[in-house]
Amino acid sequence: MKTFNIFLPFLFFIPAIVMAQKIDNMASFRDIKSTHYFRFHYDNDYFTGTDKEYTQGYNFELVSPQFAKNPVNHLFIASKNSEFKYGLSLEHIGFTANNIASDQIQFDDRPFAAAIMLKSFFIATDTIHKSRIVSSLNLGIIGPGAFGGDMQTAIHRATGNTIPLGWYNQIKNDAVINYEISYEKQLIRFNNFFSIQGNAEVKIGTLFTNASTGFNATLGIINSPFTSTKNKNKLQLYCYSQPLLNIIGYDATLQGGLFNRKSIYTINNSAIERFTLQDNFGIVFQYRGLFLEYSRTFLTREFSYGSSAKWGGIRIGFIL
Repeated sequence: MKTFNIFLPFLFFIPAIVMAQKIDNMASFRDIKSTHYFRFHYDNDYFTGTDKEYTQGYNFELVSPQFAKNPVNHLFIASKNSEFKYGLSLEHIGFTANNIASDQIQFDDRPFAAAIMLKSFFIATDTIHKSRIVSSLNLGIIGPGAFGGDMQTAIHRATGNTIPLGWYNQIKNDAVINYEISYEKQLIRFNNFFSIQGNAEVKIGTLFTNASTGFNATLGIINSPFTSTKNKNKLQLYCYSQPLLNIIGYDATLQGGLFNRKSIYTINNSAIERFTLQDNFGIVFQYRGLFLEYSRTFLTREFSYGSSAKWGGIRIGFIL
C-alpha cells in the first residue's frame, strides 16, 4: 500500500504516454451536477500541431430524464443505492495516415477510417459507496458512409490546408455495434481540493473490443461527483490526469470491419500492439450551469510499425 501511495502522485504530475480511448464524456471528473444538460465535445490533432492517426472527433451529448423510457436501458447495469442519469449522444471519429496528400496506399502507416455512432448511455452513481457504473450501447457505421473524408476535405478547403486524397483507400462500410461498461470508485478524497478514483472499462463489439484499467486524479477547487448534495462550490476550477493501461482485442479502424472484409488496406492482426498506455489530462472550469474544459491526450503506437500520437480537445456544456 505504501508503494502504491508513492507512485500515485508521480503518475498524476508526470502524465504517461498513451493510447486507446478517443472520446469519453462519462468519467467522474467531467460530471455535471444535473439530470438535464447538453454538452458538445470536439477533438482535433490541430491543437498539437499534427495531422495523422486520430485526426478529429466530435460528440453531441444530451442528458435528460425523458430518456428513462428508452427500452435500451434494460441492457444496462445499475447498483443499489444509485442515482441515475440517462442520455443520448451522436459521436463521430476519424483517422488518417501521416501523408494525407498522397492518393496511394501507405503500407507503412495506418488506414484512413471514419465511424459515426448513436450512443445510448446510462450513469448509475452509488452515493453510499462512492462509486459509479456507466453503461452504453453504440450503433452506427464505419466506412465511407460515415463521411469522414468529405468532412476533412471541406475543413481543409475552408482553412486553406492540404487536401486529403487518401480517403479512397479507407476502411469499407460495415456495421458498428458496441457495448461498453465502466466502473469507477473513489479511493482518496481530501476536502474539496484533491481526489483519486480507480477505474476499469470493457468494450465489446464490432468497432472496438478492449479493456482498460487505471485511475484519475483531480486537484483544485472541486465538488464530489459521488454525492447527491448540492455543490458546495458554485465555482469549480481543477486539473485532472487519467493514466490508463489498455489491453487491445480488436480495432476495426485498423483491422477493418468484422463483416465486410473487402477493405483495400488493413493492419495485420499480428502487428497490433496488444498493450498500450494512455493519459488524458486537462483543466475544467464550472460555474453554476456552465461547463468548460480543455484536454490533451498522448498515446503510444497502436501497431508495431506505427508511431505515437497526440491530440487536444475542448468541451462546452450547460444545464438546461
